[in-house]
Parts: sequence; C-alpha cells; structure tokens
Amino acid sequence: MITLALSKGRIFDETLPLLKAAGIEVLENPDTSRKLILTTNQPGVRVLLVRATDVPTYVEHGGADLGVTGKDTLIEHGGQGLYQPLDLQIAQCRVSVAVRADFDYASAIRQGSRLKVATKYTAIAREFFASKGVHVDLIKLYGSMELAPLTGLADAIVDLVSTGNTLKANHLIEVERIMDISSRLVVNQAALKLKRAAIRPLLDAFSRAIAASETP
Repeated sequence: MITLALSKGRIFDETLPLLKAAGIEVLENPDTSRKLILTTNQPGVRVLLVRATDVPTYVEHGGADLGVTGKDTLIEHGGQGLYQPLDLQIAQCRVSVAVRADFDYASAIRQGSRLKVATKYTAIAREFFASKGVHVDLIKLYGSMELAPLTGLADAIVDLVSTGNTLKANHLIEVERIMDISSRLVVNQAALKLKRAAIRPLLDAFSRAIAASETP
C-alpha cells in the first residue's frame, strides 16, 4: 500500500491532474466526504488528508510514504529525513513583506528601526531580515495576518501572496518579495528503498506530466 499525504484546497485540486497522469483517480470528494483516508481506483494507493503544515511530519515519520507540500512549509519544517525529488510547479505564489499603505517601510529600514513583524513563517522571516541587517521582533500568528498591522500589533507581516487582492482589500501593500513558492513532492527515505518498485513509476509519471505542461 502506498499512502500519499495531501492537504485540502489548492494543493489537492492541482495534484489531481498529476495523479491522473499516473493512472490514479481519487474516488471521493474531500469537500463532501467526512473521511480522512480516501480510496483511489488503484487498490494499492490511498490518499491521506492532513493539515498542510503536517504533511512533512507525516512523511518524515512514516505515516505516509509521500506527500505534496509547499516550499514554505518545507523550509519551516526543516525537511529532515525527506527526499525531495520533484518541484511539481503547482500552487504557485510568493512569500512577501506587506505593510499598511501609510507606513513608510523604506524609511524605517534606512533608519535602522527595529520592526515588529507578524508571521507564521518565522524561519523564512528571520533569515530574510538577518540577511538585510534589519532587527526585528517576530510575532507568531497562524491566521488573519492582515489584522496585525491594522491593529498596531505589528509594523509588517510576512505572508503568502497570490493575487494580492486580500492585501488590497485590507489597505496593505506588498513592499518586498522574499521568494517564489511552489509545491514539492516529498518522499519518506525508508519508503523509497522498501517500496521502490511501487513509488518509482509514480515519480516518473509525475515527471512526464510536469514536462508536458511546460511544453508550449
């Protein structure tokens, strides 16, 4: 049995065509089913639904053989014990710094001000600001990041940005782009050795599907 860990939402939806290219179709809709383990048309493959931040942990400790997770999650997790064979080039977005529209970020940086930064991506934010020589106090938040500058909790946020519409709706502006993000396939290292005959064809099918999507 091969177990694939996925999170609901964009990653799940954008992984489906890759699975289909490998001849695998999920037989249940995660939006309507209450099940957390979904069957597929392949009796030897099942899908585990977990929180996005938990995907690397399930794969690392053998709760799943492989999974799909964002580069941002992998950096925060550390990626220990994980083989990362493929950038699937799905769920693309970016990690950026955003502030209130009336906050002079450039001036604050230039003057060496100590910034309060709210984020759930503390490892990414810490490394980014350290590389710029900017002193920051990091405030760990898990949701509604846009509220932090609006309520005075923080001067800036570090968060995922896709279209930028949520920032605009909350009168925030993107001031620095830290890195581009896409989702990676991660594989448990022991599973890769023990279940190589089952996992390798899956990796090859994903690779072919990615290559085909890049062909103009």
